[in-house]
Amino acid sequence: MNDTPARPADGLRFAFGTLTVLPVTVRRWDRAAARGGMLCAPAAGLAVGMAAALAGAVPLALGAGPLPSAVVAVAACAVLTRGLHLDGLADVADGLGSGRDAAGALAVMKQSDIGPFGVVTLVLVVLGQVAALAGLYGRGWATGAAALVVAATTARAALTLAARRGVPAARAEGLGAVVAEAVPAGGALAVAAAVAVAGGAAGALGGPADAARWAAGVLAGLGAAELLLRRCRTRLGGVTGDVFGAVAETAGTACLFVLLAG
Repeated sequence: MNDTPARPADGLRFAFGTLTVLPVTVRRWDRAAARGGMLCAPAAGLAVGMAAALAGAVPLALGAGPLPSAVVAVAACAVLTRGLHLDGLADVADGLGSGRDAAGALAVMKQSDIGPFGVVTLVLVVLGQVAALAGLYGRGWATGAAALVVAATTARAALTLAARRGVPAARAEGLGAVVAEAVPAGGALAVAAAVAVAGGAAGALGGPADAARWAAGVLAGLGAAELLLRRCRTRLGGVTGDVFGAVAETAGTACLFVLLAG
């Protein structure tokens, strides 16, 4: 284990190397790098959101309309994360829905196949993301693109909160064990607050009411992710890599719905 302090570049490499498909080499795989990586997680979400927003602009530019643009954007988010967060969401749904004890639920989550709970959850969440984003794109490309960026950043801020101290790992191995409790609680809250402020700034072009609503969208997404996280702590005993993926998808989806509601 490397005991030397991690540099900011180590944290960024950890975040982008583990949370995106971008060809970034993770040079350090230890607690110090994990701490920096989870604190930098929203930066990875910002990059994913911006790239997906550009992808979603192509159908709109060709006159295809909001729905195809939303499909392309959501697909781009999945590709840019190797689909790992969606896979984690499906696995957690199967585990929580299995009715087994913690060990049994974790065993279900570790299986390579997807069960009925996972399939239904995955379909509903992806459809919800597409529907919400299509509605936002219907208000103009800039609105849809900004909402996608805010939601993607919120999703990764949920990872920062899930990696805070006091939230143990459910297993002794895997990504969850590496990043669990790596982030000081104060640092995690500071990141969440910064993302909420940035979300409000993104909505400020529509006026003060929109600024407040977009900040509320970020907080709602983080709140929904926290509810799932607490359920996983109670049911599974802690977090796993799958749980991190599930809280990210939950936060991003909830954020999009609140932004659409306005």
